[in-house]
Amino acid sequence: MKLITFLSDFGLNSSYVSQMKGVALSITDIKIIDISHEITPHNIREGAFVLRASIPFFPVGSVHVAVVDPGVGTERRGIVITTPSQILVGPDNGLLIPAARYLGDFTIYEITNTKLMLNSVSNTFHGRDIFSPIAAHILNGVLFEHIGPIITDFVDLDFGNFEITDNSVMGKIVYIDGFGNIITNIDGLKLRNVLDFDKKVTIFIGKRKLQTQFVKSYNFVKKSEMLATIGSSNLFEIAINQGNAAKKLGVKPDDDIKILFS
Repeated sequence: MKLITFLSDFGLNSSYVSQMKGVALSITDIKIIDISHEITPHNIREGAFVLRASIPFFPVGSVHVAVVDPGVGTERRGIVITTPSQILVGPDNGLLIPAARYLGDFTIYEITNTKLMLNSVSNTFHGRDIFSPIAAHILNGVLFEHIGPIITDFVDLDFGNFEITDNSVMGKIVYIDGFGNIITNIDGLKLRNVLDFDKKVTIFIGKRKLQTQFVKSYNFVKKSEMLATIGSSNLFEIAINQGNAAKKLGVKPDDDIKILFS
């Protein structure tokens, strides 16, 4: 099965998404899945997190086109990243790197072959004119060497480091989801090695200090109560059962977080 996914900050009230899909469908017969088009405009880190959280659940051979591209039309490069299982296409601004790194060893090709682009390339819409046709040509069997040269000086992006000890953990907020759940960069499996469910934890987050319960899921506390858990991306998160933790605490991505426990 030929499969292309699309992720962007375009929203759904314009024709931009449909134009990208139309280009891809005019080149090859494919199945298309939208990851999201509601990334906060120009927020590369948010787009990178959503892409990284999504790609583990797609089949081998999927091609992912991601476009959160405030540098479109400048000297920033377009790239294709090959990994052991999936392929990523988009701008060289860090957007694709966390997903590529998760998938294993990767190789990056700069997109330079104009024959694989649309005949007329806009200065403001490379998602349609470059990335979508490149993705479609890849699924038609074009060799990566024909796309452009291998590069190693790519723009990197990561979600920071976390540190776990026997009684504490330090990390960062990386994402606020649509429910207001506060998702961190702290690996849940590693945290579970030192912290059991149903324990009380003290959390320093933003300018606030709070005490709450570390539980298996949201409904293990009463409605409107704060909680800490490990979410579906296997990352430590803070939430309110049927409420908005991020709004209540006034925090944002990149804020530091520290958790104490015994």
